[in-house]
Amino acid sequence: MQITLLCTNPEHPVNAWLARWQAQHQQDHDVTFCRDKGELPGGDVLFLVSCSQIIDAATRARYRHTLVLHASDLPHGRGWSPHIWALLEGAEAITVSLLDAEDGVDTGAIWAKRTFPVPAHALHDEIHGLLFDTELELMDEALTMISAGGEPAPQPLHITPTYYRKRTPADSEVDPSRPLRDLFPTIRVMDSQRYPAFFRLHGHTYTIVLKKVTEHDDD
Repeated sequence: MQITLLCTNPEHPVNAWLARWQAQHQQDHDVTFCRDKGELPGGDVLFLVSCSQIIDAATRARYRHTLVLHASDLPHGRGWSPHIWALLEGAEAITVSLLDAEDGVDTGAIWAKRTFPVPAHALHDEIHGLLFDTELELMDEALTMISAGGEPAPQPLHITPTYYRKRTPADSEVDPSRPLRDLFPTIRVMDSQRYPAFFRLHGHTYTIVLKKVTEHDDD
């Protein structure tokens, strides 16, 4: 198959996983890695992974299938940064949905879903690893289903969709007067390189870098 991976952010940590997936499948498929929709060559399958561009119907029509990976149990959690919002709400597991790209945000038919547990001690890089591993598994599953003539299922109409808004830098601010145990669930999901948690104190702003130095869990 002719497969295209579109990830518009060259700084996104998922890129290393996508490059590995491309290398693993290049022998059996023609896999192209693009940064901009203007580069898309057309083909059989277009995977949109951490893609910030709108892929219109005319562009999607150049592929047999245009598929999106979305980290929520759709139709719950449509919108932006769903796994971060869910973890901040106290979720202990994240479901990733593989769906058809459509004009409506996260409204397409569902091909498959996979769920992974998120330990309470996991930091953002560990959470990313669990998420990206799951996304690659779903991409493999998509190729298997397409080769077998499988079809996606429409999102259920009897379930009312929920939506998450786009996160802003203000959402990464923490209150330094609160106990660290209370702040940890927020700090741990913040990417210290791209979206660091921060606090204001003594007329200055400080960012937080959190690293795990032991694998022992004292809970």
